[in-house]
Amino acid sequence: MIRLFSRCSLLLLLLGSGLQAAPQHAITLYDEPPKYPADFQHFDYVNPQAPKGGVLRQAGFGSFDSLNPFINKGVPADDIGLIYETLTRHSLDEPFTEYGLIASQIERAPDNSWVRFYLRPEARFNDGKQVTADDVVFTFETLMRDGAPQYKSYYADVSKATAESPTRVRFDFKHKGNRELPLILGQLPVLPRHWWAGREFNSGNLDIPLGSGPYRVADVQAGRSISFERVTDWWGKDLPVNRGFYNFDKLVTDYYRDNTVALEAFKAHQFDFWLETSAKNWATAYDIPAVSEGKLRKEELLNSNPTGMQGFIFNTRRHNLQDPRVREALSLLFDFEWANKQLFNGAYTRTSSYFENSEMAARGLPSAAELEILEPLRGSIPEEVFSQPFTLPVTDGSGIIRDQQRRAYDLLTAAGWKIEGDRMLDADGKPVKIEFLLAQTEFERVLLPYKRNLNDLGIELEIRRVDISQYINRLRSRDFDMLVGGFGQSSSPGNEQREYWHSSSADNPGSRNLIGLRDPAIDTLVDGLIKADSRESLINHARALDRVLLAGHYVVPNWHIKTWRLAYWNSIEHPAVTPLYDFALMSWWSTAAAEAQAEHTDPIPNQAGNN
Repeated sequence: MIRLFSRCSLLLLLLGSGLQAAPQHAITLYDEPPKYPADFQHFDYVNPQAPKGGVLRQAGFGSFDSLNPFINKGVPADDIGLIYETLTRHSLDEPFTEYGLIASQIERAPDNSWVRFYLRPEARFNDGKQVTADDVVFTFETLMRDGAPQYKSYYADVSKATAESPTRVRFDFKHKGNRELPLILGQLPVLPRHWWAGREFNSGNLDIPLGSGPYRVADVQAGRSISFERVTDWWGKDLPVNRGFYNFDKLVTDYYRDNTVALEAFKAHQFDFWLETSAKNWATAYDIPAVSEGKLRKEELLNSNPTGMQGFIFNTRRHNLQDPRVREALSLLFDFEWANKQLFNGAYTRTSSYFENSEMAARGLPSAAELEILEPLRGSIPEEVFSQPFTLPVTDGSGIIRDQQRRAYDLLTAAGWKIEGDRMLDADGKPVKIEFLLAQTEFERVLLPYKRNLNDLGIELEIRRVDISQYINRLRSRDFDMLVGGFGQSSSPGNEQREYWHSSSADNPGSRNLIGLRDPAIDTLVDGLIKADSRESLINHARALDRVLLAGHYVVPNWHIKTWRLAYWNSIEHPAVTPLYDFALMSWWSTAAAEAQAEHTDPIPNQAGNN
């Protein structure tokens, strides 16, 4: 009886595993049910009957010299990713759910040791050739060998990719338990092996590439403009994940070297859409007749994404920026309250977390669950992580910050710095000069008051503005002291954290480890976050990581806002429902196309629910 029971139990276990590993139309991070069922017709945030036609004109910043966005050379053109399709599509109203796109179904091991994608036989590149598993394997191997460093970080746990048949590909993992990796692999853009044969992948150029996406490149004027045309016979146009998207017949991006000039061009209707990032402009720059007449619309839409961390980033590879006391002192000299009052019309909130605007942001002292994660690292992380909440100085907005300056001076003195005459000398006795690398003219007004505050302590801040090409090259080669940058976060952070903070990315040119972090304790926290086996565990690991990063004073935290500020001409329109995590510009449509459609059909609603 015991032997029979054991065999039955084993059979049930195997059957249960088979059920868990059954192919699905969608996958989620913790196996929670996806929002949309297998027979869904379209996402809730699109207009499935949106008219096709018309032109969307946008502005690009700086210039471009490459049509290959997958390598660490050149500056790729905006929206070039629209010519490619991925294995899956990310839903914009769920924290992290992937639905089949090139892949009709996804199957993953119950222990997350592998994932298998079943490709749609109808999937085609835009020259008519079928998208196959060989193309997927080629893409993966090419990106790992010749792609930008982020791919090596993202896919570091993949041991091999295997084409099991023309329409079935499997990825095996080095370790079990990386729950995010199957979803990350679903975001893999699939490149055509046959087109790249005989071409040099890691050479940035303006050769027009072949893709399988809804658009193809129509015209390129090097560094000045790029246009795309809609593929009218696109194989994926009727898929539920695509219905209501890609409505414009043509997309045009003209490049401007100065955002101030670009804004004036926008107000003259030289292009159609503008994402406003300046609080001052939003408050004062749109007092024009077109707005009062309703031709140019201003709209704020709720942004439910974690805002992440924008800040003045310290490059700790620089000798004089390696001491955390120095970094904390320099942070104290930024007067946010004055800037918010005088420069931003009071529109912003100070950022105090790397996971700001989310439940993953660390607040107060560590919880018991967080302490379980942090205690094994005691002695290798700052002691204040355990004893005091992270706080930022708050000023009265007058511009007088004597208390912060005194505290900063004490910290610099403790670090071995001293003032001789009117100059601050570092621990080696050299005058302190810090170069702040900048590409955007409009940010100088924010830095000039900061420069004055540093100068009061004898520290010279040189604001070095360069063109976008030089900026990117210096960024990739880590040739900067400080710069303004951000670490964006999703509602389900994971493998990208290795790209931000892990030692393995510190020396990769072009990785997002701009700080130069090489800390075993932080590596441990990143690895723990990636391997979290529940939402609760993910939150606790994110909060623990947040505390250690904040205590290291690796950035001067900036500010955030919880809305998207959108300005657009009435030549375009958007669906009635906005997704939680994006404004989904590719779901918008041309009002001229809508008027033309209305002349030939009965009126239709702008938004329909799920069928």
